[in-house]
Amino acid sequence: MNDTERQALLSAMQDEEAIVREWIQETLSGASGASDAGRRTLQAEATELLGTLREALRSGADAARLADPAWSRVREVLESLSRSRAAQGQNAADTSLFILSFKRPLFTRLQGSDPRAALGTVWAVSLLVDRLAQWTVSTYQQTREEIIRRQQQDLLELSTPVIKLWEGVLAVPMIGTLDSGRTQVVMETLLERIVESGSTLAIIDITGVPTVDTLVAQHLLKTVSAIRLMGAECIISGIRPQIAQTIVHLGIDLQGIATKASLADALALALHQRGYTIQRESATS
Repeated sequence: MNDTERQALLSAMQDEEAIVREWIQETLSGASGASDAGRRTLQAEATELLGTLREALRSGADAARLADPAWSRVREVLESLSRSRAAQGQNAADTSLFILSFKRPLFTRLQGSDPRAALGTVWAVSLLVDRLAQWTVSTYQQTREEIIRRQQQDLLELSTPVIKLWEGVLAVPMIGTLDSGRTQVVMETLLERIVESGSTLAIIDITGVPTVDTLVAQHLLKTVSAIRLMGAECIISGIRPQIAQTIVHLGIDLQGIATKASLADALALALHQRGYTIQRESATS
């Protein structure tokens, strides 16, 4: 964008109120409607972006290089807009459409007496708005990926709770596929709780693990080894007949590790190892 085109664009952007109004109308064209709060949000976003864009153009910023420092404030506004919409669950298409709708009110004001000069300015403005929209979509995608990764991490932590069953006895009920990521979360969470509570025995319940293969067994063995390094012992519960057959067939060595068919049996063993005796209270007449 040369100086002539820049000045033409700055001149076209003078009527801020009208541009923002037409911008919002273009954004909402074909939509079922927007609430008053939604319109106010759009107006605030459009007004802020228009103002920062005008400042960047006045400073002589190169429209072809949005990564330059001169565009820093514009990038901040675009990124804030994208992150806000991504967090609200809006899609990338609507976010991009909002920026692209900025073209119509600008094009309307760029029509001049010299068609050839106006055509060059329109083309330069079109490229600039397209770059703004592209930057917005890129930021939106990065934000969505961050949200997904954070949600996955939250789900991992929620799916591997550490429960205190008895004094000195912790339990971790495993549900779903046990992979490297979940194993790491289990080990970190469990070891932290062992240190915090001073527990000496941990029960890993795999009742909810659908299948046990060599990789899953390796993850379990690593977890048991880490627990033992902390001075605690481990019991694996939830060993169903199918899983027992698979472990034998794969030649997986679980010697030295106590195993039980159910969490109740594992808890009974844990209490016995800690010196507790469980007796049924006799019925009184």
